[in-house]
Amino acid sequence: MSYFLAIDIGASSGRHILGEYVCGEIKMTEIYRFENGIKDIDGTLCWDVQYLTKAVLDGIKECGRIGKIPKTVAIDTWGVDYVLLDKEEKEILPAVSYRDARTEGIPNEVDKLISQEELYGRTGIQRQNYNTIYQLFCDVKSGKIDKAEHLLMMPEYLSYKLTGVMKSEYTISSTTSLLNAEKRDWDMEIIERLGIKKSIFKTISVPGSVVGKFSEETKEYVGFDATVVFAPAHDTASAVAACNLKEHGMYISSGTWSLVGVQNTYPVLSDEAFYANFANEGGVNNTYRFLKNIMGMWLFQSIRKNLDKKYTYDEMMEMAKKSKYTKTFAPNDPRLLAPSNMIDAVKECLNEPDLPLCDVINSVYHSLASSYADIACEIEKITGEKINCINIVGGGSKDTYLNELTGKYTGREIITGPVEATAMGNLKIQMKIKDEI
Repeated sequence: MSYFLAIDIGASSGRHILGEYVCGEIKMTEIYRFENGIKDIDGTLCWDVQYLTKAVLDGIKECGRIGKIPKTVAIDTWGVDYVLLDKEEKEILPAVSYRDARTEGIPNEVDKLISQEELYGRTGIQRQNYNTIYQLFCDVKSGKIDKAEHLLMMPEYLSYKLTGVMKSEYTISSTTSLLNAEKRDWDMEIIERLGIKKSIFKTISVPGSVVGKFSEETKEYVGFDATVVFAPAHDTASAVAACNLKEHGMYISSGTWSLVGVQNTYPVLSDEAFYANFANEGGVNNTYRFLKNIMGMWLFQSIRKNLDKKYTYDEMMEMAKKSKYTKTFAPNDPRLLAPSNMIDAVKECLNEPDLPLCDVINSVYHSLASSYADIACEIEKITGEKINCINIVGGGSKDTYLNELTGKYTGREIITGPVEATAMGNLKIQMKIKDEI
């Protein structure tokens, strides 16, 4: 029996999922799980990359313990965040999180060097304060970039820690707003204008490329050897690779973020797409994911955290269903990105300081479903393509109330699953590399 290992890391947790191809189906088994989260280090929100590296290694080691050695291993994570390394390949810490406030006002500074319109026309990426381009410009201003000799996006960095090989991957690189959308390669003119060292960028590899075998240090720690490959290194690209997209179908990858869009064979770089703030992120087989990012389950996760996890998500859903309150807010309101109290932040967005908890939660549900409907209409208007069906995948696809409201607000057929879409897409590409499927 052949095994393949998908390591899927999100903003709140990571999972090691073993896959095998049995009777025409991909069978998945979670063998290891670990928590992830942002750390506040002297007022800066950061990722603990040493902890993440050890967690990745410990999960791989579990494969040896249970006697199921994978042929290949592939890592996917969220986008935009990265690790800089110096000439001795030592990390230049901290590895700052996209939720940190350091980029406030930075997009306006970058606009003076390259206009919003030109940047979008070259990269096709939606404008968000946390985009890699703005984070790197912060590093230019602070002088941090001066010491850097290597830039690795988070899944590339973790793959390097397993192999000792540094490579860049297309789907995760496309989230940076530094990749030329049409050429599918780094836009060195933009990089030079911003004062970023061109030498830190690696040659782009496509999904399905080999990174390398385990290093001697990794082999010694986990007890066996395997090949690390690039499945789509961006978790959304992996999730979309698993979608059951019908003709004229839209996907919603529903997790901490809701990624809502369609799959194209060309980038949409029109003025209409620019003003609507859509992204053209890289997908498998030279495709583009024409999409918008909406703060999704993050809203529910944060509310539950504020309540000290007193309620389960199902209990919160039942509370919302009893509410008659349907006023909506913009899920991407900057006040919701990293508030100390999400419940109070939602009330502020609604201008309802005394709103009961059940109404707060129900407003989140209706706001998400309403935003999905708005995006579907925008896509139809911009592309001229009618959307008939919506495939909701990821952990959020288990929320029956949100699925129901999405159907009502959009008026489209709703298909749900797979729940583990990111791991499924990751494994699917690995198995194709080895001709298993």
